[in-house]
Amino acid sequence: MKRFLLAYLALVALVALAWGWALPLDGAGGAPPSAWAVREHALTLTGLWAFALMSLAMVLATRPARLEGVFGGMDRIYRVHKWAGILAIGLAALHWRVELSDGLIKTFFGRDGRLPKAHGSNLFEAMRDLGEDFGELAVYALLAMLVLTLWKRFPFRLWRHLHKIMPVLYLMLAFHAAFLAPIGYWTQPVGMLLGLLIACGSAASVHALAGWIGRSRRSAGVIESVEEPAPGLTRVRCRLDAPWPGHRAGQFAFVAFDRVEGDHPFTLASADRGDRRVTFEIKALGDYTRGLAQRLHAGARMTAEGPYGRFDLAPDDSGRPQIWVAGGIGVTPFLAWLEALQDTPAQAPDADLYYCVRSRDDDPFVGRLEALTRTLPGVRLHVLSSAQGERLDARRLAAHAPGSARPAVCFCGPHGLLGALRRELAAAGLGGIRIRHEAFEMR
Repeated sequence: MKRFLLAYLALVALVALAWGWALPLDGAGGAPPSAWAVREHALTLTGLWAFALMSLAMVLATRPARLEGVFGGMDRIYRVHKWAGILAIGLAALHWRVELSDGLIKTFFGRDGRLPKAHGSNLFEAMRDLGEDFGELAVYALLAMLVLTLWKRFPFRLWRHLHKIMPVLYLMLAFHAAFLAPIGYWTQPVGMLLGLLIACGSAASVHALAGWIGRSRRSAGVIESVEEPAPGLTRVRCRLDAPWPGHRAGQFAFVAFDRVEGDHPFTLASADRGDRRVTFEIKALGDYTRGLAQRLHAGARMTAEGPYGRFDLAPDDSGRPQIWVAGGIGVTPFLAWLEALQDTPAQAPDADLYYCVRSRDDDPFVGRLEALTRTLPGVRLHVLSSAQGERLDARRLAAHAPGSARPAVCFCGPHGLLGALRRELAAAGLGGIRIRHEAFEMR
């Protein structure tokens, strides 16, 4: 993600420099650059960066399934979407501060070197004034949205509804960019880039406002059963109508049990049997999922959009030992993997599955995991109970990496556990082990 965003910003900067060559930074005769020229270039770069990132975030918000192969799954598309939006808001705020710096420059440097403004018709100037107001209002709204996004105590239900205004804010910024950009932009490469960004981002915004996101991948269905196998855990079995295309073990779907509430991402915790039946294991992690078992009932209608994701049971012909690590509700994709292997146990890889739980005796998945792995001799189950002082550390994983061998590690669980595991592996000299993991966060 970091490399992609850095490369994206570098490309935008190169295009901005192409315009900058037409507007030299240095003064006549190689004199030091004027404060006004520096301000103009800072406005150009911060504005382009902010708008380019916001356009990227809007396009990725449409859930472009065709880009899953490029990014490595919809979970990573959403992670890039999230950080592109955060960076865009920060750069938009910086752009606005640079815009307000003209008073300071006048005070300390005077008006000498100030670049002349190109003026158009009265209508054009009125549009520029309106675009400036739109930009200011949008920046203030985006800063407020950023605060609510980072403030994890703010209810997710309210946040997701407020987040729906983002396409409107983007269109305000697109209007601002189109009319506030210097007229000289449009004869330079930067103008072509800006026009492309406006077109793509605006199309994505209209797509979102019209409610078309994921429409072609959405299937209606009915809830067949609702269970609560343990406190705070809801198991929902559903039968979907056509055109559900089926799913690969480990994928997820955006599920809506309530039209007002909207959809939430849940892992498909069952293998595909070709009968359009799916199972979701839902842990109470927020205001919506708490008490879900009491609000759902058999026979109720629902919708599922998907499937998405690339955290599937991919074949590994390298001969390396495999390590599967599940923490808490992160066991759901591995349940689907194990179910999918029941029909072809000979194809099961040589793997060690570490399941990290608080208490083995109270966990609702241990019995099911034991039953599924019993028919797969190549898969060994290790249940680590923190209540008994057991924990997964680098020492356990290092036992699967004799000599120069590096195991293939697949992880699904809390980010804190993933971070601790990576730090311990690095400290043990095994930092080169690549951990394949899901990175899904809606906020």
